[in-house]
Amino acid sequence: MSTILIADDEARIRRLVSDFLKRDGHTIVEAADGKEALNILENRRPGLDMAIMDVMMPGLSGSDACMQVREFSNVPIIMLTARSEDSDKLMGFACGADDYVTKPFNILELKARIRALLRRAAGNGQQGQARQRTPLLTVGDLSLDTEQRVAIRDGKTIDLTAKEYDLIELLMKNPRRVYSRESLM
Repeated sequence: MSTILIADDEARIRRLVSDFLKRDGHTIVEAADGKEALNILENRRPGLDMAIMDVMMPGLSGSDACMQVREFSNVPIIMLTARSEDSDKLMGFACGADDYVTKPFNILELKARIRALLRRAAGNGQQGQARQRTPLLTVGDLSLDTEQRVAIRDGKTIDLTAKEYDLIELLMKNPRRVYSRESLM
C-alpha cells in the first residue's frame, strides 16, 4: 500500500485517521505541527505517497507548509480543517492542496478521497515522487515557469512575492472565472 503523512496538532484526529488507514494496509507517518510535517516531507521524499494536513497548526500552518512543499514536490495533499467557508477552501487550493475536507468529516469519505488521489497519482506514474509538471503556463505575453515559480514577460523575469505569484497562477489556471476580493484573500 502507500505511505501517508498525517499532520494535525490534535492527537485524537491523528490517531483516528491513522487507525482507519492502517486497517487498509497503509503505512502512517505522523506530525504534530507544520514544521515537523515540512521536515518529514523534505527528508522522506520520494518515500511519501500522500500528505493529509490540518490547516491550523501551531508554528507553521498547514497552508504555509503546503506552499513550501509545492516548491519541491507535487505529492498529493489533502487539507483537513474546521474552516468551511468558500474563501478558506479557495485559499487551500491556491496554496497547492489537491483536496479539502472539512471537520467534522466522515472517515469513509476521507478514505474514498485518499483512494482517488492515490489512484490518480499512480496512474500518472507520480506516486511517491515529485510529479512532472508542465514547465510553462502562458496567457498572452505573460508566462509562468511553474517549476522555478517565476513570471516571464518579453523574455525578462518579473520579480514577484510568493503571494503575487500564487495569485497570478490561480488566475491563469482559471480563465474567465470571477473571484471576490474576500475569496482571494
